[in-house]
Amino acid sequence: MKLKLAFSTCPNDTFMFHAMVHKLVHTGNYNFEINLMDIEELNEQAAQQINDISKISINAYGQLSEHYQLLSSGAALGFGNGPLIISKHKIYPDELADAKMAIPGFKTTANLLLESLFPEVQNKKAYLFSDIEEAVLSGETDAGLIIHETRFSFHKKGLLKVADLGEVWEEKIKLPLPLGGIAIRRDLDKNVKEDIQSIIAQSVKFAMINPKASLPYVKNHAQDLDEEVMKQHIDLYVNDYSINIKSDGKSAIEYLVKEAARINQKQLTQPIFL
Repeated sequence: MKLKLAFSTCPNDTFMFHAMVHKLVHTGNYNFEINLMDIEELNEQAAQQINDISKISINAYGQLSEHYQLLSSGAALGFGNGPLIISKHKIYPDELADAKMAIPGFKTTANLLLESLFPEVQNKKAYLFSDIEEAVLSGETDAGLIIHETRFSFHKKGLLKVADLGEVWEEKIKLPLPLGGIAIRRDLDKNVKEDIQSIIAQSVKFAMINPKASLPYVKNHAQDLDEEVMKQHIDLYVNDYSINIKSDGKSAIEYLVKEAARINQKQLTQPIFL
């Protein structure tokens, strides 16, 4: 059976899916057409139901739950992993209402967290995540909401941290922060969905046991080729929750999906998880 599988070019995804893509774990009778792209493009393609299995922002999932379910493997969630608000000049969090903010896409979980935790920020413009630092440095925007590799490199460019949305979330919600999950078409056979969930879990386990095996694949797609940055990125976003999100992970995702549905005035009518 051939299925379209889409995930991001970020180190955590290429690390997790490497074994599955290269059949280093048993994939049964499944063959995958692989598509790699930026998270906002993944969200846009999910809205068009282009891929059978896709990495997706939790924010975007809140608007697409009638078409997809979330798997319990392959997710990006944990503690200390939140998006950062950065600026070239010293800005206090209570001054953000007047700031022009660069964001990595309106359907990203980063933007959902911004809307939920800092609803006063209204002047926003979407950029490719890797272009946000430059937008702030050039003065095109007053502040930027950064994700992925850039949260490890912004200080090298003289940029300052204004707020850590992960810290604000953890203090308020007391749960791990879910950023993205693996969505699978709701209309696929249940056995197929369970098989894919298991294959992804095995791929993540393989990656964690053999961390150097995926390095060339990760490096080939990474925005920042510094191996230490890639390692930091993987260590932050790939953990035991990536194998199985467990009950507190499910609670966190359910909370954030409902928040996305509330903000986007969307009705949730079907179960979120497989």
